[in-house]
Amino acid sequence: MAIISTLLKKGIRLRESLEQEYSSPIDLQKQQLKKLLLKAERTEIGKKYDFHGILNTFRSGNEEFYECYKGQVPIYDYDSIHAEFWRKLQEGKKNITWPGAVKYFALSSGTSGATSKYIPITKDMVKAIRRTGVRQILSLSKYDLPDSLFSKGILMLGGSTDLDFNGTYFSGDLSGITASKLPIWLQRFYKPGKKIARNRNWGDKLDQIVKKAKDWDIGIIVGVPAWLQLLMEKIITHYGVKDIHEIWPNLQIFVHGGVSFEPYRKGFESLLGRPLIYIETYLASEGFLAFQAIPSRKSMRLVLNNGVFHEFIPFSEANFDENGNVKKTAKTLKIDEVEEGKDYALLITTCAGAWRYLIGDVVRFISKEESEIIITGRTKHFLSLCGEHLSVDNMNKAIELAAEELNFRVKEFTVLGVPYKNLFGHHWFVGSDDLVDSERLKEVLDSHLNALNDDYAVERKHALKKIEIDVLPSSLFYDWMRAQGKEGGQNKFPRVLKEEKAESWQQFLKESTSGQ
Repeated sequence: MAIISTLLKKGIRLRESLEQEYSSPIDLQKQQLKKLLLKAERTEIGKKYDFHGILNTFRSGNEEFYECYKGQVPIYDYDSIHAEFWRKLQEGKKNITWPGAVKYFALSSGTSGATSKYIPITKDMVKAIRRTGVRQILSLSKYDLPDSLFSKGILMLGGSTDLDFNGTYFSGDLSGITASKLPIWLQRFYKPGKKIARNRNWGDKLDQIVKKAKDWDIGIIVGVPAWLQLLMEKIITHYGVKDIHEIWPNLQIFVHGGVSFEPYRKGFESLLGRPLIYIETYLASEGFLAFQAIPSRKSMRLVLNNGVFHEFIPFSEANFDENGNVKKTAKTLKIDEVEEGKDYALLITTCAGAWRYLIGDVVRFISKEESEIIITGRTKHFLSLCGEHLSVDNMNKAIELAAEELNFRVKEFTVLGVPYKNLFGHHWFVGSDDLVDSERLKEVLDSHLNALNDDYAVERKHALKKIEIDVLPSSLFYDWMRAQGKEGGQNKFPRVLKEEKAESWQQFLKESTSGQ
């Protein structure tokens, strides 16, 4: 790690980082798509959609390559690409959507659907994730950090590295797959170490980490905010200290992703002895798509030259139905055609064999020139029962502002759209262990949502007639996740619950409170 520290302090960066910094986004993306098509030209999907013919259009030097690509290859979501291609990979068949066989599948957190999704992880994708990870580490050269930090431990709180094997392929959490394949130079600093990382029992794993915590000198923590907050609370309680810095005095950086950190901030920072540097990542089960490259910004830079080609669908009623499903007539754009300040659903083509794949996230460009984005929500995690168009971004900000105004800590929250008489309502469930007046919270939250979203403000005067809020112990949210088989790792509590999951949550709460 001393070598890495030296590299960081001299500001040396990878060739790929420099290439992205000094090349136009569309040139990088055009080259990326060409590489992906060349690699998969002889696969089943490559033959079906004539990748060879698409590649011939790259010679023209104009935009014909993209028109041909989107004209010949349809948009896929998980269900459609799995039914046609990925299920064959799970059967052990080769050369389906990427050369060779696929031996690893990441189980997604499944926040949008009822069950987990099996996302193929190829050798090329593992290498791409590792390369982007190193690029992010090297971006720390832009921060004012002591050399000593880079000799400290890195706690990565993820899924079990003891993957399931069915005789054909291994499956598990992406964090478990990647942690089992850490580069040699990182293994020495990786915590909780191989033995604890293999543990499949999440509660037992946390207890083991708590017992070892005092023996580790941790400088960087990596993981989903909710689970790291829970772990730090356990450590603080176990050792009877005031804050986590009494155990880890050199802790300086928190690398997080998956959900917005802002709703958790107040509760998280109450566990610290001094401020941390927060660095956001966009590491999905489908690939490492972006990371925070500049210290002063909250946006992330899309990775344009490492195994992923990006497309963008304007997130509007013209392109998506009321359930968040993409329409067949949806308009798609490449990176030079987007506009700043507008929301887009993200399509990706990757070196794991995803082709024009609707990942389910909605992003907004903060800087088109520098390909800087923020994640504003999910295509299916929004509420628009009557035209209120309430996004996850609105929800996160409103909860953050309400928690600050009423001085309480939010552990989790979710929202359901419900019928109210002949009209509509929203039912919020807020997880907090602080004393909170739910009626006052309703007033404050509703006020902030009115200020944040004009459509919401209009519908509150018309069809959106009822707002209801239940403040619940945070343990109920964790217990439901456990009951869903979604405890720990990269799993996140859905911000909006619909259909089967909404019914499951309501039934769970009914059963949990029936004896009280």
